[in-house]
Formats: sequence, C-alpha cells, structure tokens
Amino acid sequence: MASLPRKLELFYDVLSPYSWLGFEILCRYRNFWNIDLQLHPTLIAGIMKDSGNKPPALVPRRGKYLSKDLQRLGNFYQVPIQIPKDFLFVMLEKGSLTAMRFLTAVNMECPEMLERVSRELWMRIWSRDEDITEPQSILAAAKKAGLFEDQAKGLLERCSTEEVKKKLRETTETACKYGAFGLPMVVVHVDNKSHMLFGSDRMELLAHLLGEQWLGPVPSTVKGKL
Repeated sequence: MASLPRKLELFYDVLSPYSWLGFEILCRYRNFWNIDLQLHPTLIAGIMKDSGNKPPALVPRRGKYLSKDLQRLGNFYQVPIQIPKDFLFVMLEKGSLTAMRFLTAVNMECPEMLERVSRELWMRIWSRDEDITEPQSILAAAKKAGLFEDQAKGLLERCSTEEVKKKLRETTETACKYGAFGLPMVVVHVDNKSHMLFGSDRMELLAHLLGEQWLGPVPSTVKGKL
C-alpha cells in the first residue's frame, strides 16, 4: 500500500522573488515527491518586524549582489525574473499588504485558484515590472489567472474585512512561531517531526529529509511548461 503524502507547507510573499523560485520548484516536484503541498500566503513585513531582520537590499553590497544573483537564479531555475527598475521603492515603499490579503481571501474562498493567482502576481512585479498594489492591478492579475470579474471583485472587497486581515495575521504568526526570519520558508512534516527550512536553495536537503530524489531545478517532464 502506498504511503500517505507528507505534509509540506510553503510560507511565501509575492514581494519576495526568492519565494517565487521556491514556489515554482515545489509546484514542479509535488508530482515527483510524495507530498501534500500547502500554500500559505504570509506577510514578509510582519516576519521582518517580529524577527528584527532587515531587507537584504538595505545592505549596499548585498543589494548590488542580489540583482545579479536573481538574474542567474532565474536562468538556472527557468523562472522569468526581471528586476523592477525602481527596486527599492517597490520593495520598501509599495510593499505587498493588499496583494497578500487578496491571496488570503482567494485561499479562503477558492483555494484551487491560489497557485495561479499567486503566480500571476509574481509575474506582474518580478517579470513585467507592473504594479501589484492598486485594486485594478490586482483585478487584472486575477482575471489573467482565470478568476471571473465578479468573483475577483468580491474577493477584493473581502480584503478589508477583519476575517481576512485576521487570517493573514494568524498565518504570519504561525510562520514566526516556526522560527521564520524571512521568506520563503518551508516546513516539512516527516515521521512525526517538523523541519523548518529557509530559502529557495535548500531543495536538495529537503529531498534528503523526504527520502526522495533531487532531479534538478526543472524535472524533464515539466520543462517548458512555465
């Protein structure tokens, strides 16, 4: 008898390009590894505040390295990352609060659409240098992801409700309790133990914890699908 899938939780924010890399890898590998992938929209600003961490772009040398690093990683992982022109303004001033509330509402109302809407928001900010903070921007992403217009508008209206705000806070607090200091964060549950891994570059270690095989960033049967 086949064993039950192991629960694997991904905490992410679309403001984080490294979250996008981890997201795509895990979406590709869920058909190769015996995992139940659970996506958790999380507010990275809340993680930073709670942990006392600072955005890497605020360290000049690290910020300079980050842009080159993302270009190389995008090519390696076959994820179409392009750095926004006004990188610091996008990261530090505009943020992602409304976008993450919207994804939280999507997850609550129609979780089957969460992957597509999340990906489209990443495509807007990290591939096409487009806004993800204005209502029309979020609705455009939702429409492109496949949500009906009325459905998307209803979800956007829910972003201002205490129910959605509370859910996003609770998810962010859960990440903090696991020990998060940034995103993405993966929590894998194996043999009644939970293992927290930070970043998108721990996939070989994750495979080891799962007792699975790492087949590279793009397993052959899914190449060209993104």
